[in-house]
Amino acid sequence: MKKLIIVLLPLALALATAALAKEIVTLRGGTPIDAESEPAPMPRVDNSDIKRKRNYPMQPPVIPHDTRGYEINLQVNKCLACHARHRTEDSQAPMISVTHYMDRDGNFLAEVSPRRYFCNQCHVNQAQVNLPVENDFHDMDALLGDTDGQER
Repeated sequence: MKKLIIVLLPLALALATAALAKEIVTLRGGTPIDAESEPAPMPRVDNSDIKRKRNYPMQPPVIPHDTRGYEINLQVNKCLACHARHRTEDSQAPMISVTHYMDRDGNFLAEVSPRRYFCNQCHVNQAQVNLPVENDFHDMDALLGDTDGQER
């Protein structure tokens, strides 16, 4: 009897896993894993130039304009043409944070720190898209403003 259970248990688990796997909805939709799917069209980037509210403390600001075609490499950073400290008066763009002019030891530099030079490592464009998965994120203000009587 013991040997029969040892043989049947893995078989039952394998069949249960296979049955559950058929119910899982993936981002691939109905495309088989070994087939190429048709890529979704590129969404239009929000180009409103309106600052967005940050959802959590220390969130990097999002980019409120299109940056397609901006060159950012070791020789040039197109973002700094408007957002550098000495260019903001002419461009009327917000200056990048003073923390971008600090090295890792907290010393202020004359130019942007190399570790903060590539803007799109932290800052991203926004686009209006249909979410592939449900999003139940609540920002800090919504969480702190809850008055349902529960302690945190």
